[in-house]
Amino acid sequence: QVQLVESGGGSVQAGGSLRLSCVSSRYYYRRYCMGWFRQAPGKEREGVAHIISDGTTNYADSVNGRFTISRDNAKNTLYLQMNSLKPDDTAMYYCAARLGWYGGICSRDEYNYWGQGTQVTVSS
Repeated sequence: QVQLVESGGGSVQAGGSLRLSCVSSRYYYRRYCMGWFRQAPGKEREGVAHIISDGTTNYADSVNGRFTISRDNAKNTLYLQMNSLKPDDTAMYYCAARLGWYGGICSRDEYNYWGQGTQVTVSS
């Protein structure tokens, strides 16, 4: 079983920055897809950013150019650098993973491990 633990959430004013981290409990996998999702109250969970082991990334249009996903394999840690934050970015942010993955960017249903979430609140 793989555990994903997110951290780095908090409260920030519009225009500010946060960096989320997600540590995986399992040893480094050579092939994977990993991603960040978010869910605001009353809304469905949406994909924010994804990365696969060859370095390919994918972003939601709403965050493209402001958010950056990256992974430090040596630390088994996934990051989400969030800049120019807006009130609409307020949500619970979740890390997701599919390990031993040889495909492309994962869809939501292809992720099989999820973290518990970290709250991000952006005030205007």
